[in-house]
Amino acid sequence: MRNVSVKGPVAAVKAYTRKRSGMELVQVAILVAIAVALGLIFKTQITNFVNSVFGKLLSAGF
Repeated sequence: MRNVSVKGPVAAVKAYTRKRSGMELVQVAILVAIAVALGLIFKTQITNFVNSVFGKLLSAGF
């Protein structure tokens, strides 16, 4: 039988946690990149929409 020390499982949990937080960072970076890309692609449509909404708000006396 193998002698399992407490250090082994604790180290494994810490390594898993570090690996997991690294994956979350990559996922957030990918989402931010997608949001920026969509913003650049639809820049004129977004600008027109925002100007339209604010124009209607200002003309309504908001």
